[in-house]
Amino acid sequence: MARATTVHVCSACGHETPRWMGRCPGCGEWGTLTEERAPGRGSGGRPPRGASRATAGGAPPGRPTPLRDVTAPAVPRLRTGLGEVDRVLGGGLVPGSLVLLGGSPGIGKSTLLNTVLGHLQGAGHATLYVSGEESAAQVRLRASRLVGGEGTAGAPGALDVPILAETDLATIVATVEAERPAVCVIDSVQTMSDPDLSGAPGSVGQVREVATRLMDVAKRLDVAMILVGHVTKDGALAGPRVLEHLVDCVLQFEGERERTYRTLRAHKNRFGSTNEAGVFEMHGVGLVEVLDPSARFVGEATRAAGSVVLCAMEGTRPLLVEVQALASPSEIVPPRRVCNGIDRNRLALVLAVLGRHAGISTGTSDVFVNVVGGVRADEPGADLAVALAVASAVRGVVPGGEGAALPVACFGEVGLTGELRGVAHADRRLAEARKFGLATVVEPGSAATLRAALRMALPSSRRGSDDARR
Repeated sequence: MARATTVHVCSACGHETPRWMGRCPGCGEWGTLTEERAPGRGSGGRPPRGASRATAGGAPPGRPTPLRDVTAPAVPRLRTGLGEVDRVLGGGLVPGSLVLLGGSPGIGKSTLLNTVLGHLQGAGHATLYVSGEESAAQVRLRASRLVGGEGTAGAPGALDVPILAETDLATIVATVEAERPAVCVIDSVQTMSDPDLSGAPGSVGQVREVATRLMDVAKRLDVAMILVGHVTKDGALAGPRVLEHLVDCVLQFEGERERTYRTLRAHKNRFGSTNEAGVFEMHGVGLVEVLDPSARFVGEATRAAGSVVLCAMEGTRPLLVEVQALASPSEIVPPRRVCNGIDRNRLALVLAVLGRHAGISTGTSDVFVNVVGGVRADEPGADLAVALAVASAVRGVVPGGEGAALPVACFGEVGLTGELRGVAHADRRLAEARKFGLATVVEPGSAATLRAALRMALPSSRRGSDDARR
């Protein structure tokens, strides 16, 4: 009896190799190759040598069409009932699109999707919720909380959403073809399996086949399909990268379970921008849209040494967030550099510029920097906020002075030679700060160098002068 042909597939990138290796040749990850049955290639195993795929199949050549002759009809989008979700999607769900939503366990992905389906069902759109991880009773308990919510958290149609607790791909496809919903949620794609494949649910082959079959159904029936995906311990979407290439939109739901704020971002969007972000707050009745997040963060800002307000940009929307820093004498060598919400390498760069061009040394101190609220500030405009917060913590001086009623706002990129560089949308950042009455705004237009920014933000003090001389 002939032995079945198998291949080893990388669970991280989908690379195939005939033999097992400790390290994947495609992406360099260790221990990610798993053995799977090779797909059938017909009699003989492969097409004859020298024969192209078109010649072997006898397919006629296609006829290309100039782009000016291609008609692009306007497709009406499906409003989800949550303005923050519609903002990230580019105006709503597109019929026939395939959306992948990822996020850490317990972050609120299912709650968000239950709310979206409840709004759509209440608006008269047919929906379907396919659950492979939870029973119908568990989903019903969560939907009951959403119905009892008030304001933007409530989803009156949450209990009217049809649910199918199933993991068999053939049954799911048949149900979608029979029900013809406008929006269908698959929670999650790693739990679905095709019985014709030998791999376990969640393996590379299964995830790839499930996503391909669901994409075919979505395009053929004009069903907006939302797939929930698991994430790895590093926060990246689990499964082969081909999964991200198949879908039309990749959304990431970020935040910390211990905090109430959640952020929805688009890493890929074929129907809109990837620069938008939606902010939510977790309540007992579900996720509530934070329509003006700047007001929340500014109202909670601390008037103490080591705290400043950053005028950041989330896509096309300005956002005011608090940046806090703490410097304490270190008993270990080298001292610790701990940050949350910013890049660690960027923090090291800012500390080096502070020591070289501003006379503020942190070589013997542990430095801790945190962006309050679980928000990430990955843009270069956050450099100045980090520098001012650390300088304020080292000197022990409150930005703006002890008698200032409001915190100091700032934004700008710090250069390696100590200069401040301009960042995008400076006028919008300034307007957002003025809107909340922040009179002192330190930015490249008001201070050309980091030293000038420190003189403007931190009042002169004996301790600060001594630190600067050292």
